[in-house]
Amino acid sequence: MKIFYFHTPEAVPDHGRPDAAVVIDVLRATTTIAWSLRNGAEAVQAFADLDSLHRAADAWPAGRRLLAGERGGKRLEGFDLGNSPVAVAPAVVAGKRIFMSTTNGTRALERVCSAPHLFTACLPNRTAVARRLQQISAATIWIVGSGWEGTYSLEDSLAAGAVAAAAGGDAAVALAGNDELVAALALWQVWQAEPEACLRRASHGQRLISIADHAEDFACCAAVDSLGVVPFQAEPGVLKAH
Repeated sequence: MKIFYFHTPEAVPDHGRPDAAVVIDVLRATTTIAWSLRNGAEAVQAFADLDSLHRAADAWPAGRRLLAGERGGKRLEGFDLGNSPVAVAPAVVAGKRIFMSTTNGTRALERVCSAPHLFTACLPNRTAVARRLQQISAATIWIVGSGWEGTYSLEDSLAAGAVAAAAGGDAAVALAGNDELVAALALWQVWQAEPEACLRRASHGQRLISIADHAEDFACCAAVDSLGVVPFQAEPGVLKAH
């Protein structure tokens, strides 16, 4: 097993294809996706483009769909949900397909949608994802952070290190395919005892704090190994629970 980390979708190479890809957007898309599926959503269908989202949603029965959209940390006007993992309660999402578009996470999913195995990870399900990667015996794994509008993201790198540490244990550094993953593992080693503090220190954490009180979101996104669900791509752009 060799694990590579690319801190934004733009950093993903145009050549080659991994055996498995893992997309991370800790604050907050992949955390929201995991909790949506854990709480009974039929699927989460991700879109980088809003026009495509509306066309697909319009073709789905009105009583069985929800629109989830966020730009700049704020819910899109006219959408049922924003991008909060604490808002996707069972009473809201059970049995529904969620049509989602976010600032960064859905772009990352689109970038590696051709991978034969595609999962999403966050801190709450990092060990569950690591175990799934071990089960499928993937030789080459690309972990892709969503970043922020093409730039580095501290919290996504933290989670990349967390997933790799869970997958490799004491030998995790030996599995690293690039320096970016070695750095992510080091970041996880430094912050693993207080992940929420790292999320709050990150520039996007600061951005969310400036918008509103997101205390519940921070606590949810930092709750390491609190979920056993592993979202996987069942068909292009469609994530379901394993």
